[in-house]
Amino acid sequence: MKKRLIILILPLLLLGVSSAKAQGGLIIGANMSNLYIDNVDDENSKLGLNIGIYNRWGAPGGLGIRHELLYSQKGAAAQYDNFLQGSGHYRFNLNYIKMPVMLSIKAGPLEIHGGPYLGLLVGANVKDVDSDGNINQIAELDRDDFNTVDYGAAVGLSLGFTGGHIGLRYNYGMREIGRDGSFAGQATENAKNSALTLSLGLGLN
Repeated sequence: MKKRLIILILPLLLLGVSSAKAQGGLIIGANMSNLYIDNVDDENSKLGLNIGIYNRWGAPGGLGIRHELLYSQKGAAAQYDNFLQGSGHYRFNLNYIKMPVMLSIKAGPLEIHGGPYLGLLVGANVKDVDSDGNINQIAELDRDDFNTVDYGAAVGLSLGFTGGHIGLRYNYGMREIGRDGSFAGQATENAKNSALTLSLGLGLN
């Protein structure tokens, strides 16, 4: 448990220590997320919020370290169409506090970055959304049925402009979301997180 806490706190310390030499600001964006076992099935993708703060510590030659603290919604969706319910979809939501720490390479306005991320699950639920976009029901799920710590790799690129940047990133989860022996572990069949993130960064560039 102590090792996990150290791993989770380390990116927060990096955010504070390097802020004096960093360029950073706010991130506002969206995840196109899904769950996968062997391959990602885009048919079950869902949209979710991705918002937080970022810092980039730069060194000569365009190299740097980019680290972030985010609230990130992941999960998947399943469509239904039947006589009793009509048409719509179930939206399976996994909400994380997420902390990527990535190597960054800049060439003019273009930045390429990649590295590991850690996530702490803060909540999970299932929403029943009809074809008109109305939410019929929200069922909260037991957080203890899930692995509360998620980890994986992220790689992406961003294009800078005066006052900020726009970025695209792929996040590849490496840990099963369901805890062994739990109902969630059986229902999700050892699935892991996958997400494509489009974001707008506002702040120093």
